Amino acid sequence: MKLISFLSARLGKALFVILGVVVLNFLLIRLAPGDPASIMAGEAASSDPAYLAQLRQRFGLDQPLWLQLGLYVRGILQFDLGFSYRNNLPVLDLILERLPATLLLMALAFVFSLLAGGLLGVIAARSRYTGEHTWLDSLIMSVSLLLYATPLFWLSLLLIILFSVTLDWLPAFGMESVGAGFVGWARAKDIGAHLVLPVVSLGCFFMAVYARLTRSSMLEVMGLDFVRTARAKGVPPGQVIRRHVLRNAMLPVLTFAGIQLGQMAGGALLTETVFGWPGIGWLMFDALMQRDYQLLLGVFLVTSTMVVLLNLITDLLYRLVDPRIESEN
Repeated sequence: MKLISFLSARLGKALFVILGVVVLNFLLIRLAPGDPASIMAGEAASSDPAYLAQLRQRFGLDQPLWLQLGLYVRGILQFDLGFSYRNNLPVLDLILERLPATLLLMALAFVFSLLAGGLLGVIAARSRYTGEHTWLDSLIMSVSLLLYATPLFWLSLLLIILFSVTLDWLPAFGMESVGAGFVGWARAKDIGAHLVLPVVSLGCFFMAVYARLTRSSMLEVMGLDFVRTARAKGVPPGQVIRRHVLRNAMLPVLTFAGIQLGQMAGGALLTETVFGWPGIGWLMFDALMQRDYQLLLGVFLVTSTMVVLLNLITDLLYRLVDPRIESEN
Protein backbone atom coordinates (compact mmCIF):
# COMPACT_ATOMS: atom_id res chain seq x y z
CA MET A 1 0.00 0.00 0.00
CA LYS A 2 2.88 2.37 0.73
CA LEU A 3 4.31 1.71 -2.72
CA ILE A 4 0.94 2.34 -4.38
CA SER A 5 0.55 5.57 -2.43
CA PHE A 6 4.05 6.62 -3.42
CA LEU A 7 3.38 5.85 -7.11
CA SER A 8 0.09 7.75 -7.06
CA ALA A 9 1.70 10.82 -5.53
CA ARG A 10 4.65 10.74 -7.92
CA LEU A 11 2.45 10.22 -10.99
CA GLY A 12 0.25 13.14 -9.94
CA LYS A 13 3.30 15.38 -9.61
CA ALA A 14 4.68 14.09 -12.92
CA LEU A 15 1.46 14.92 -14.77
CA PHE A 16 1.43 18.39 -13.21
CA VAL A 17 5.04 18.98 -14.31
CA ILE A 18 4.32 17.78 -17.86
CA LEU A 19 1.28 20.05 -18.08
CA GLY A 20 3.38 22.99 -16.91
CA VAL A 21 6.04 22.17 -19.51
CA VAL A 22 3.39 22.01 -22.25
CA VAL A 23 1.94 25.42 -21.36
CA LEU A 24 5.35 27.07 -20.88
CA ASN A 25 6.79 25.72 -24.13
CA PHE A 26 3.70 26.76 -26.05
CA LEU A 27 3.87 30.33 -24.76
CA LEU A 28 7.64 30.66 -25.20
CA ILE A 29 7.53 29.47 -28.81
CA ARG A 30 4.74 31.92 -29.60
CA LEU A 31 6.96 34.72 -28.27
CA ALA A 32 9.69 33.87 -30.79
CA PRO A 33 9.89 36.17 -33.85
CA GLY A 34 8.37 34.86 -37.06
CA ASP A 35 5.78 32.17 -37.66
CA PRO A 36 5.28 29.31 -40.15
CA ALA A 37 3.03 31.44 -42.32
CA SER A 38 5.63 34.21 -42.69
CA ILE A 39 8.40 31.69 -43.44
CA MET A 40 6.38 29.86 -46.09
CA ALA A 41 5.19 33.11 -47.66
CA GLY A 42 8.80 34.26 -47.87
CA GLU A 43 9.86 30.99 -49.50
CA ALA A 44 7.06 31.42 -52.03
CA ALA A 45 8.26 35.00 -52.69
CA SER A 46 4.80 36.26 -51.89
CA SER A 47 3.98 39.29 -49.77
CA ASP A 48 0.27 39.26 -50.56
CA PRO A 49 -1.64 39.92 -47.32
CA ALA A 50 -4.49 37.70 -48.49
CA TYR A 51 -2.12 34.77 -49.06
CA LEU A 52 -0.49 35.37 -45.67
CA ALA A 53 -3.90 35.48 -43.98
CA GLN A 54 -4.85 32.24 -45.73
CA LEU A 55 -1.72 30.53 -44.42
CA ARG A 56 -2.34 31.78 -40.89
CA GLN A 57 -5.88 30.46 -41.05
CA ARG A 58 -4.56 27.10 -42.25
CA PHE A 59 -2.17 26.86 -39.31
CA GLY A 60 -4.74 28.14 -36.84
CA LEU A 61 -2.60 31.20 -36.06
CA ASP A 62 -5.54 33.53 -36.59
CA GLN A 63 -7.22 32.20 -33.44
CA PRO A 64 -6.74 33.83 -29.99
CA LEU A 65 -3.74 32.53 -28.10
CA TRP A 66 -5.80 30.98 -25.30
CA LEU A 67 -7.91 29.10 -27.86
CA GLN A 68 -4.79 27.81 -29.65
CA LEU A 69 -3.45 26.58 -26.30
CA GLY A 70 -6.75 24.91 -25.40
CA LEU A 71 -6.95 23.11 -28.74
CA TYR A 72 -3.35 21.95 -28.40
CA VAL A 73 -3.85 20.59 -24.87
CA ARG A 74 -7.04 18.83 -25.96
CA GLY A 75 -5.15 17.23 -28.83
CA ILE A 76 -2.43 15.98 -26.46
CA LEU A 77 -5.05 14.35 -24.23
CA GLN A 78 -6.25 12.52 -27.35
CA PHE A 79 -2.63 11.52 -28.26
CA ASP A 80 -2.71 13.91 -31.20
CA LEU A 81 0.40 16.10 -31.29
CA GLY A 82 -0.70 17.94 -34.40
CA PHE A 83 0.34 17.93 -38.03
CA SER A 84 3.68 19.00 -39.51
CA TYR A 85 2.87 20.93 -42.67
CA ARG A 86 6.55 21.17 -43.55
CA ASN A 87 6.91 17.39 -43.62
CA ASN A 88 3.27 16.71 -44.54
CA LEU A 89 3.05 14.05 -41.81
CA PRO A 90 1.55 13.79 -38.31
CA VAL A 91 3.97 14.96 -35.62
CA LEU A 92 3.61 11.73 -33.63
CA ASP A 93 4.60 9.63 -36.64
CA LEU A 94 7.72 11.72 -37.22
CA ILE A 95 8.78 11.47 -33.57
CA LEU A 96 8.13 7.71 -33.31
CA GLU A 97 10.22 7.20 -36.44
CA ARG A 98 13.23 9.00 -34.92
CA LEU A 99 12.81 8.07 -31.25
CA PRO A 100 14.44 4.57 -31.42
CA ALA A 101 17.72 6.08 -32.69
CA THR A 102 17.79 8.55 -29.78
CA LEU A 103 16.99 5.86 -27.21
CA LEU A 104 19.73 3.62 -28.62
CA LEU A 105 22.29 6.42 -28.39
CA MET A 106 21.23 7.37 -24.85
CA ALA A 107 21.20 3.78 -23.57
CA LEU A 108 24.67 2.96 -24.87
CA ALA A 109 26.13 6.27 -23.69
CA PHE A 110 24.60 5.77 -20.24
CA VAL A 111 25.97 2.22 -19.89
CA PHE A 112 29.40 3.30 -21.15
CA SER A 113 29.62 6.31 -18.83
CA LEU A 114 28.37 4.46 -15.76
CA LEU A 115 30.59 1.39 -16.18
CA ALA A 116 33.71 3.29 -17.25
CA GLY A 117 33.23 6.04 -14.66
CA GLY A 118 32.50 3.58 -11.87
CA LEU A 119 35.55 1.48 -12.75
CA LEU A 120 37.84 4.50 -12.87
CA GLY A 121 36.44 5.75 -9.56
CA VAL A 122 37.05 2.38 -7.90
CA ILE A 123 40.63 2.27 -9.21
CA ALA A 124 41.30 5.81 -7.96
CA ALA A 125 39.78 5.15 -4.53
CA ARG A 126 41.64 1.85 -4.15
CA SER A 127 44.95 3.54 -5.05
CA ARG A 128 44.35 6.22 -2.43
CA TYR A 129 43.11 3.69 0.15
CA THR A 130 46.04 1.28 -0.12
CA GLY A 131 48.65 4.01 -0.58
CA GLU A 132 50.04 2.22 -3.63
CA HIS A 133 50.24 3.91 -7.04
CA THR A 134 48.79 7.18 -5.76
CA TRP A 135 49.88 8.73 -9.06
CA LEU A 136 47.10 6.70 -10.69
CA ASP A 137 44.55 8.43 -8.49
CA SER A 138 45.92 11.84 -9.45
CA LEU A 139 45.95 10.93 -13.15
CA ILE A 140 42.35 9.69 -13.17
CA MET A 141 41.08 12.73 -11.31
CA SER A 142 42.97 15.11 -13.60
CA VAL A 143 41.59 13.48 -16.76
CA SER A 144 38.10 13.45 -15.24
CA LEU A 145 38.33 17.16 -14.46
CA LEU A 146 39.50 17.86 -18.01
CA LEU A 147 36.61 15.91 -19.54
CA TYR A 148 34.14 17.56 -17.19
CA ALA A 149 35.30 21.02 -18.23
CA THR A 150 35.35 20.28 -21.97
CA PRO A 151 32.23 21.44 -23.88
CA LEU A 152 30.35 18.59 -25.50
CA PHE A 153 30.34 20.03 -29.01
CA TRP A 154 34.08 20.78 -28.87
CA LEU A 155 34.90 17.25 -27.75
CA SER A 156 32.69 15.90 -30.54
CA LEU A 157 34.55 17.94 -33.14
CA LEU A 158 37.92 16.80 -31.77
CA LEU A 159 36.88 13.15 -31.99
CA ILE A 160 35.72 13.65 -35.59
CA ILE A 161 38.97 15.34 -36.59
CA LEU A 162 41.14 12.69 -34.90
CA PHE A 163 39.38 9.38 -35.55
CA SER A 164 37.50 10.17 -38.75
CA VAL A 165 39.44 12.80 -40.68
CA THR A 166 43.04 12.15 -39.59
CA LEU A 167 43.11 8.41 -38.82
CA ASP A 168 40.10 7.42 -40.95
CA TRP A 169 39.14 4.71 -38.45
CA LEU A 170 35.49 5.54 -37.84
CA PRO A 171 32.65 7.22 -39.77
CA ALA A 172 31.79 10.72 -38.63
CA PHE A 173 28.19 11.25 -39.64
CA GLY A 174 24.93 9.38 -39.99
CA MET A 175 23.62 6.12 -38.61
CA GLU A 176 24.76 3.80 -41.42
CA SER A 177 26.63 3.96 -44.69
CA VAL A 178 24.50 5.50 -47.42
CA GLY A 179 23.90 3.18 -50.36
CA ALA A 180 25.88 0.29 -48.85
CA GLY A 181 22.85 -2.00 -48.72
CA PHE A 182 24.11 -3.97 -45.72
CA VAL A 183 21.78 -6.54 -44.16
CA GLY A 184 21.89 -8.73 -41.05
CA TRP A 185 25.14 -8.82 -39.12
CA ALA A 186 26.94 -6.60 -41.63
CA ARG A 187 24.35 -3.85 -41.08
CA ALA A 188 24.63 -4.22 -37.29
CA LYS A 189 28.42 -3.82 -37.52
CA ASP A 190 28.01 -0.76 -39.73
CA ILE A 191 25.59 0.87 -37.28
CA GLY A 192 27.93 -0.04 -34.41
CA ALA A 193 30.83 1.70 -36.15
CA HIS A 194 28.71 4.82 -36.59
CA LEU A 195 27.73 4.66 -32.91
CA VAL A 196 31.24 4.73 -31.45
CA LEU A 197 32.01 8.43 -31.76
CA PRO A 198 28.57 9.74 -30.65
CA VAL A 199 28.47 7.34 -27.68
CA VAL A 200 32.00 8.21 -26.52
CA SER A 201 31.39 11.93 -27.04
CA LEU A 202 28.12 11.92 -25.09
CA GLY A 203 29.40 9.53 -22.40
CA CYS A 204 32.74 11.18 -21.60
CA PHE A 205 31.24 14.09 -19.66
CA PHE A 206 29.05 11.82 -17.53
CA MET A 207 31.89 9.30 -17.16
CA ALA A 208 34.00 12.03 -15.55
CA VAL A 209 31.15 12.85 -13.14
CA TYR A 210 30.66 9.21 -12.12
CA ALA A 211 34.40 8.66 -11.66
CA ARG A 212 34.75 11.59 -9.27
CA LEU A 213 31.53 10.77 -7.44
CA THR A 214 32.42 7.07 -7.03
CA ARG A 215 35.87 7.95 -5.70
CA SER A 216 34.60 10.50 -3.17
CA SER A 217 31.76 8.23 -2.03
CA MET A 218 34.11 5.28 -1.54
CA LEU A 219 36.66 7.33 0.38
CA GLU A 220 33.88 8.56 2.65
CA VAL A 221 32.70 5.01 3.36
CA MET A 222 36.30 3.89 3.92
CA GLY A 223 36.50 6.26 6.87
CA LEU A 224 33.55 4.68 8.69
CA ASP A 225 33.95 2.51 11.79
CA PHE A 226 32.83 -0.81 10.28
CA VAL A 227 35.47 -0.50 7.54
CA ARG A 228 38.18 0.27 10.08
CA THR A 229 37.05 -2.76 12.12
CA ALA A 230 37.21 -5.05 9.10
CA ARG A 231 40.68 -3.78 8.24
CA ALA A 232 41.85 -4.20 11.85
CA LYS A 233 40.73 -7.83 11.74
CA GLY A 234 43.12 -8.41 8.87
CA VAL A 235 40.62 -8.57 6.01
CA PRO A 236 42.49 -8.01 2.71
CA PRO A 237 41.98 -4.54 1.19
CA GLY A 238 40.41 -5.96 -1.97
CA GLN A 239 37.83 -7.89 0.03
CA VAL A 240 37.07 -4.84 2.19
CA ILE A 241 36.38 -2.79 -0.93
CA ARG A 242 34.20 -5.44 -2.59
CA ARG A 243 32.13 -6.54 0.41
CA HIS A 244 31.93 -3.46 2.59
CA VAL A 245 32.80 -0.28 0.70
CA LEU A 246 31.52 -0.63 -2.85
CA ARG A 247 28.02 -1.76 -1.93
CA ASN A 248 27.39 1.22 0.34
CA ALA A 249 29.20 3.73 -1.86
CA MET A 250 27.04 2.95 -4.92
CA LEU A 251 23.84 4.45 -3.48
CA PRO A 252 24.77 8.12 -4.12
CA VAL A 253 26.11 7.15 -7.55
CA LEU A 254 22.83 5.42 -8.44
CA THR A 255 20.82 8.44 -7.34
CA PHE A 256 22.95 10.86 -9.32
CA ALA A 257 22.94 8.53 -12.33
CA GLY A 258 19.16 8.70 -12.48
CA ILE A 259 19.24 12.49 -12.41
CA GLN A 260 22.00 12.62 -15.01
CA LEU A 261 20.06 10.22 -17.24
CA GLY A 262 17.45 12.90 -17.65
CA GLN A 263 20.16 15.44 -18.48
CA MET A 264 21.63 12.98 -20.97
CA ALA A 265 18.49 13.40 -23.06
CA GLY A 266 19.43 17.05 -23.54
CA GLY A 267 23.03 16.15 -24.33
CA ALA A 268 21.86 13.60 -26.88
CA LEU A 269 20.05 16.33 -28.81
CA LEU A 270 23.28 18.30 -29.24
CA THR A 271 25.31 15.17 -30.05
CA GLU A 272 22.84 14.15 -32.75
CA THR A 273 23.14 17.55 -34.40
CA VAL A 274 26.95 17.40 -34.50
CA PHE A 275 27.16 13.81 -35.76
CA GLY A 276 24.10 13.90 -38.01
CA TRP A 277 22.52 11.11 -36.00
CA PRO A 278 18.90 10.66 -37.20
CA GLY A 279 17.19 11.01 -33.84
CA ILE A 280 14.74 13.49 -32.40
CA GLY A 281 17.57 15.96 -31.70
CA TRP A 282 18.23 16.37 -35.40
CA LEU A 283 14.48 16.50 -35.96
CA MET A 284 14.19 19.31 -33.41
CA PHE A 285 16.98 21.27 -35.10
CA ASP A 286 15.23 21.05 -38.48
CA ALA A 287 11.91 22.04 -36.90
CA LEU A 288 13.55 25.06 -35.25
CA MET A 289 15.10 26.26 -38.51
CA GLN A 290 11.82 25.84 -40.39
CA ARG A 291 9.62 27.37 -37.64
CA ASP A 292 7.62 24.13 -37.55
CA TYR A 293 5.83 24.94 -34.28
CA GLN A 294 3.80 21.76 -34.00
CA LEU A 295 6.79 19.50 -34.54
CA LEU A 296 8.94 21.55 -32.17
CA LEU A 297 6.30 21.39 -29.45
CA GLY A 298 5.94 17.64 -29.98
CA VAL A 299 9.69 17.08 -29.55
CA PHE A 300 9.73 19.23 -26.41
CA LEU A 301 6.81 17.26 -24.99
CA VAL A 302 8.38 13.87 -25.68
CA THR A 303 11.79 14.79 -24.28
CA SER A 304 10.24 16.38 -21.18
CA THR A 305 8.11 13.27 -20.61
CA MET A 306 11.21 11.10 -20.97
CA VAL A 307 13.04 13.11 -18.30
CA VAL A 308 10.10 12.94 -15.88
CA LEU A 309 9.65 9.19 -16.38
CA LEU A 310 13.36 8.52 -15.95
CA ASN A 311 13.38 10.42 -12.66
CA LEU A 312 10.34 8.43 -11.51
CA ILE A 313 12.06 5.15 -12.37
CA THR A 314 15.15 6.34 -10.47
CA ASP A 315 13.04 6.95 -7.35
CA LEU A 316 11.62 3.43 -7.58
CA LEU A 317 15.01 1.80 -8.08
CA TYR A 318 16.51 3.76 -5.21
CA ARG A 319 13.84 2.44 -2.84
CA LEU A 320 14.48 -1.10 -4.03
CA VAL A 321 18.24 -0.79 -3.54
CA ASP A 322 18.00 0.88 -0.13
CA PRO A 323 15.16 -0.62 1.99
CA ARG A 324 15.79 1.97 4.72
CA ILE A 325 13.95 4.59 2.66
CA GLU A 326 10.25 4.81 3.50
CA SER A 327 7.94 4.66 0.51
CA GLU A 328 5.77 7.48 1.71
CA ASN A 329 8.62 10.01 1.77
